[in-house]
Amino acid sequence: MAGRTAVVVTASTRAATGVYPDRGGALIVETLRGWGASVPDATVVADGPPVVEALAAALATGPDLLLTTGGTGLTPTDGTPEATRPLLDREVPGLAEAIRATGVAAGVPTAVLSRGLAGLAGGTLVVNLPGSTGGVRDALAVLADVLPHALSQVRGGDH
Repeated sequence: MAGRTAVVVTASTRAATGVYPDRGGALIVETLRGWGASVPDATVVADGPPVVEALAAALATGPDLLLTTGGTGLTPTDGTPEATRPLLDREVPGLAEAIRATGVAAGVPTAVLSRGLAGLAGGTLVVNLPGSTGGVRDALAVLADVLPHALSQVRGGDH
C-alpha cells in the first residue's frame, strides 16, 4: 500500500453525535497507515443523506481506495449500500462475499446479514465494511491478502 491513497468514511449516527467514539473508522485508518497508505483520519457522518455527501466528497479527492464502515445492516437507517451503489461503475461481488464468509468462518453467523458492497468508482476501489470492530478486523484480514493485486489491476496491471 506504500504510495497509495485511501479515504475512510464511518456511517454512524451515534458516533457522529458523540454518543461514543468512532472505533471502526479509527481501526481502519490505523491499519491502512500501518500498510503504508496515505490516509487522513476517518470522516464520521450520521446515517442517511450525509453518507451520500461524504462518499461523493471522498471520491472527488481521487483516492486509490475508499473504505466505509457502518450502515450495512438491516435497521431502517442502514443505507450505506444504497448510497454506494449509484457511485459504482462496476461491482466486485466476490470481495463483499469473502468479507461476509470470513465473518461466518470466525464464528459470527450474523455476518451474512451485512449488505456491504464492493466495486469500482472510476479508478477508486470502494468497499463497504461492517460497523462492528470485529467485522472491521475480519474485513481487513480479507483486504490484506487482495488489495495490492486489486489496486494494481485497477491501474492496468496484469491478472
